[in-house]
Amino acid sequence: MSKILIIAEHLDGKLNPSTAKCVSAAKAVGGDIHIAVLAADPTAIAAEAARIEGVGKVLAVANAANAHAIAQVLAPQIAKLAEGYSHVFGPSTTFGKDLMPCVAALLGSAQVSDVMTVESSHVFKRPIYAGNAIITVEAPSDRPVVATIRVASWAAAGEGGSAAVENASVEASLPTHTKFVELKQGKSDRPDLQSAPRVVSGGRGVGSAENFSIIFSLADKLGAGVGASRAAVDAGYVPNDMQVGQTGKIIAPELYVAIGISGAIQHLTGIKDAGTIVAINKDAEAPIFEVADIGLVGDLFQIVPELEKAL
Repeated sequence: MSKILIIAEHLDGKLNPSTAKCVSAAKAVGGDIHIAVLAADPTAIAAEAARIEGVGKVLAVANAANAHAIAQVLAPQIAKLAEGYSHVFGPSTTFGKDLMPCVAALLGSAQVSDVMTVESSHVFKRPIYAGNAIITVEAPSDRPVVATIRVASWAAAGEGGSAAVENASVEASLPTHTKFVELKQGKSDRPDLQSAPRVVSGGRGVGSAENFSIIFSLADKLGAGVGASRAAVDAGYVPNDMQVGQTGKIIAPELYVAIGISGAIQHLTGIKDAGTIVAINKDAEAPIFEVADIGLVGDLFQIVPELEKAL
């Protein structure tokens, strides 16, 4: 039977929803599911993780060195914790993409990235070629399976669990060549882009940073997160933490509204799991209309204010 260790992602004392999505993937594998919480003070985070349905145990690792998530510091501890586990899962987020390759290297395993579906305990499906194809991969059975879970492809496991929380001490040699300096992140009252049920994104067609106010205004009416295409980011309209797509954030909102976005394949990769896609573009031949559930051809500067007024 599989024994799965999930590495919790958290920030400012709160568990990231990506952790519960990793639990859903672990439940598809089957077996015992444990979550490891590494922090300076993991108490509150571990208690939150213990409430996720399907989790059997939470390992709380308290260490001042874990105050900030640094892959080179966390990985040696996780490699020690992973002894006896058949699988080690982390989210395919910025956190997981940074951390899990280090864990895989220490465990001598080849990482399976962006797991979309579980076929069996060692067989998985994942996207390749910017999402244009799905490949089935089989991990060796003689090594621990180290994998990142494509969070846009999995619903979060529900609450209602009551897992035991166990304080764990880890004897691992931690590096001194890598250290935390500072964290710079955008501040916003809008919903987080990766977990928002509704997202409004703007593209090159918006025209300028000043014009992007039309996107923010509509998003506020919808209570939505705000994203952007790479073209809009490269043009300097908005910061790169708002980029949606292959080289940005992979999201799966219930509603995705693409405004002035042509729909390059790299962008479509980031929204392929969205529930309903709405596209507004003046170019009737724009690729975005091939994937949109609802499409409207016209001038966004006329359509969006009318839509906002109707809302």
